Amino acid sequence: MSLVRKSIEMASPYVAGKPIEETRRQLGLRTVIKLASNENPFGPSPKAIAAIKKALAGINRYPDSSSFYLKRKLAGIYRMNPDNFVLGNGSDELIDVVIKTFVNEDENIVTSETTFVEYEIIARVNNRQVITAPLAGFTYDLAALGSKVNAKTKLVFIANPNNPTGTYVTVKQLEGFLKGLPETVIVVLDEAYDTFIDVADYPRGIAYLDKRVITLKTFSKAYGLSGLRIGYAIALPEFSRFMEKTRQPFNVNLLAQAGALAALDDTAFLETTRRATLEGKRFLYRQLEGLGFSCVPSVTNFILVDVKRDGVQVFKDLLQEGIIVRDMKQYNLDRFIRVTIGTPRENRAFIRALKKVSNRKATP
Repeated sequence: MSLVRKSIEMASPYVAGKPIEETRRQLGLRTVIKLASNENPFGPSPKAIAAIKKALAGINRYPDSSSFYLKRKLAGIYRMNPDNFVLGNGSDELIDVVIKTFVNEDENIVTSETTFVEYEIIARVNNRQVITAPLAGFTYDLAALGSKVNAKTKLVFIANPNNPTGTYVTVKQLEGFLKGLPETVIVVLDEAYDTFIDVADYPRGIAYLDKRVITLKTFSKAYGLSGLRIGYAIALPEFSRFMEKTRQPFNVNLLAQAGALAALDDTAFLETTRRATLEGKRFLYRQLEGLGFSCVPSVTNFILVDVKRDGVQVFKDLLQEGIIVRDMKQYNLDRFIRVTIGTPRENRAFIRALKKVSNRKATP
């Protein structure tokens, strides 16, 4: 222990969703449905799969470290310049890049108490102080967040929509928050779930670049490329050029770049995913509320559910039925589970299993 950096010793590791193969092996189950990690249950775009297969023969070479073609494609979609974009090995790496680029050792980071835990984990691994504010009604309380900002604050992380609650802050709320911030503070808006938005007053981060806002996006959710680990940041060129100094060379692999390029062209697949997800969400709302459970209103591809008893026990009981959900113990939401919206078949199987285990005795 004496050889380990103190910040590493004190950090809590990220708890990932339980894998399908591990569950099959441990419980001897033939069929397992994973609704724990907010992945796209419909898979990736066929165009992405074809592009990845085509690129396979080139994996003896390093990938394009600058992600030239992908940046150019994104620039065309957003009507920006390629130098507005920084590519990363998933949003997780970009969180690390942002912290390493902008936060000095004596400066701090502000975020919510109940949000994507990687903000705090990565900050603490980098030996940076994290200050948190509580949610209000399962939503970021921007007034409380603003009250935590001090002379040493450099970054504010806001997941919008928020993981794990599925809620969002509005245009009016965000603009009021930005107006009151010192010019020395950068806001990072994590928009991992923005594809599933079905409300009119959701603020798009790219509209606020000149307000020192960096927006994070991912191909892991709606695009179905979680296994390739690829995401991107959108920022002012004045910010992105320094982030490029921080990121590792060749951080986005060749297959990820090929798959993401093709996925961006398949707008029909993206719209099908969105439509099916919203339909699945409506189905789950009806079923869960019919069973007497409370759901936090969500604008994402997952729902936070108050199961009115120990959420870890419900997770264990559902596991026995071959259904993997996410218990919320890591987020101090002990009576809750988080369930990803799956395919129609998966959603029905989840509801059947939940009905079955509702009165089951505790699993040791």
